[in-house]
Amino acid sequence: MAVLRVMPDTTDRDLKKLEEDCKAAMPKNAKLQGVQVKPIAFGLKALLFAVTVNDAEGGTEALEQAWAKVPGVESVNVEMMDRV
Repeated sequence: MAVLRVMPDTTDRDLKKLEEDCKAAMPKNAKLQGVQVKPIAFGLKALLFAVTVNDAEGGTEALEQAWAKVPGVESVNVEMMDRV
């Protein structure tokens, strides 16, 4: 189980569209458990994705790389990781 923070490139980015684009770019080894919008500062908000991934297949690396290529994504960071 991991929580990844996806930061948009601007404060006016459509987060609903960004969420859908990230979902569409998910590798097959990742399963979405939930999404939350988290206020950061000065109107900037991040998307927090709770996902389950298989450690044997590289953990979150493939997911991070896929989401980093989504238009409108500034950065992707692992906020928390735990075994389930």
